[in-house]
Amino acid sequence: MVYEFRLPDIGEGVAEGEVVKWLVKEGAVVRENDPLVEIMTDKVNVEIPSPKKGTVLKLMAKEGEVVKVGQVLLVIGETGEQTTTTAATPSILEIPTPSQAKTDIVVPTPSAPAEVEKPKEILATPATRKLARDLDVNLSLVQGTGPGGRIIDEDVRRFKKSGGKVLAVTAPASEKGGGEERVPLRGIRRKIAERMIKSKRTAAHVTHVDEVDMTEIVQLRERINESAEKRVVKLTFLPFIIKALIPALKQYPYLNATLDDEKEEIVLKRYYNIGIATNTAQGLLVPVLKDADHKSITQLAEEISKLSERARTGQLTLDEIQGSTFTITNVGGIGGVFATPIINYPEVAILGLHKITKRPVVKDNQIVIRDMTYLSLSFDHRVLDGAMAAEFVNVIKQCLEDPKLLLLETE
Repeated sequence: MVYEFRLPDIGEGVAEGEVVKWLVKEGAVVRENDPLVEIMTDKVNVEIPSPKKGTVLKLMAKEGEVVKVGQVLLVIGETGEQTTTTAATPSILEIPTPSQAKTDIVVPTPSAPAEVEKPKEILATPATRKLARDLDVNLSLVQGTGPGGRIIDEDVRRFKKSGGKVLAVTAPASEKGGGEERVPLRGIRRKIAERMIKSKRTAAHVTHVDEVDMTEIVQLRERINESAEKRVVKLTFLPFIIKALIPALKQYPYLNATLDDEKEEIVLKRYYNIGIATNTAQGLLVPVLKDADHKSITQLAEEISKLSERARTGQLTLDEIQGSTFTITNVGGIGGVFATPIINYPEVAILGLHKITKRPVVKDNQIVIRDMTYLSLSFDHRVLDGAMAAEFVNVIKQCLEDPKLLLLETE
């Protein structure tokens, strides 16, 4: 008897996941709770354990493939058993419960042996062959880009890095021309692409930009840095921005909302979970700072630091990237004047932060040097009008230019 292991429900609202990496091979013997496969859903990778012991008879999905909840991932049984399971995705009504997942097997009639194909000639130097052995790479699957189709070290490393996928590559660029490399749209990058295009196609994007005098905040940050450093906290400007953001969200609740397109309802949120767009080596992740209105400056700084580190090391849980009511994206550390961020749909607005630079400005009829920055608010014009967006940014601006309004905890 074989057991068809199907993709389980691994999170609220999650209907599918991408096979990032198989942790077992066909023929491997697994025990109960041994990790089988790494699945990415909603930008978080989750290891799926084996529900029982046995031999992996067949893997039903390829790395990079998107599978639905309830779809067969692999088949487990006894060594030598046969399976006729196909990878077809069942409908919701066809998804069995775990107790129903065992299936009798019909052993197919052996077919005549196929004609043996002549193995292709492999052109590679002894050094390249040794590299392939060290990296556990089958040279017969590698496409060579060297002279005459010879496999070079770079081909072996590229093949290994791709996870064993045969990629379309071109020969190295010559002195007179360039080359091409095809990179699969997979993992977090594919999820980002799906989210961005859905947001752009659905929300009516408009961006409002204003400049803010950050001089007082810069000085305040310098004064409280010493106490923050005692707590081993990297105090950035982000906690101050969040502190200024909360009263604006409370005064204008339509900014702290989502739009339910199916029910045609604007859902006003009475809690304040702030998404923090974080750049990682894998792509953009948005960990969520829960109940931000109940946290002090130092508490915000500590939690931002922890979430950012977990994002960069790939340790975020599904709960840590869900439930945001408003998102902030900060490109100030990279450069540029200002940008027009894309809304984190189904939210209705996102605030872009930019670099703080010293600029000459007019203050009290005098030209003075101040620490200035730009804030850019992208909002969904289906829900908000330009006047409300401008008034919202004005509240943030007032709080940042007069830090006493923030009621900061500096101890």
